[in-house]
Amino acid sequence: MTNFTGRTVLITGGAGGIGAATAEAFLRLGARVALVDLFQDALDATKAELAPLGELLAIQADVSNEDDVKRYVAETIAAFGGIDVFFNNAGITGKVRPIIETPVEDFDAVLNVNVRGVFLGLKHVLPVLYAAKNGSVINTSSVSGLDGTANLAPYITSKHAVTGLTKSAALEAAPHGVRVNSIHPSPVNTQMMRGLEAGFNPDDSAAAQAAFAAGIPLGRYAESADISNLAVFLASDESSFITGAQYRVDGGMGAQ
Repeated sequence: MTNFTGRTVLITGGAGGIGAATAEAFLRLGARVALVDLFQDALDATKAELAPLGELLAIQADVSNEDDVKRYVAETIAAFGGIDVFFNNAGITGKVRPIIETPVEDFDAVLNVNVRGVFLGLKHVLPVLYAAKNGSVINTSSVSGLDGTANLAPYITSKHAVTGLTKSAALEAAPHGVRVNSIHPSPVNTQMMRGLEAGFNPDDSAAAQAAFAAGIPLGRYAESADISNLAVFLASDESSFITGAQYRVDGGMGAQ
């Protein structure tokens, strides 16, 4: 695996399952890691678990607030001197309900985090990477950013938007030597999926989980490490000619 010694990795949604697993992977490869998350308690717990592995900074911030985004970028640079990799990962699912029953406020709340948050991250991290004439951005989308699902319109909409943002950003960033790609996980065995399972089948979330897994050709959910392995690859020099791409990590769902 690539050695990331001397490189700084910035991760939003850093206290969640995928974010924390990716932080661990980068720390074990020698990187300095800045974790950003909205929830201080979860951030503190993740920091306590991972701090023994290397240089780790934890920053409480709302990715949909531009002042907070400016601050997490500035604090990362102040602590580590720059940014080499940006895992633009923070996201929420919203509630499971049909479009005609979805309040506008709920739609806006999902897009604020999943689209505005990704956009603001790009807006304020890309100039740092441009100045260095090098760097990798990995945006977290979803299989839902390539396909559709009923009763989850705000989330589906937001993740399709991330796909488009990735393509536009990749074209803008390429002349500066910076790469931008998106990853598209299937259901991942994290707390986020527990909420979706309960939303799709409030009376029997285990049945919902079994139904989701049955729709994946490999017959199981992804684990967070399945996603972090791809993020590490896209951050590494081994992927130096890859940009503007959408990578499914979906157990075969896209082949159906």
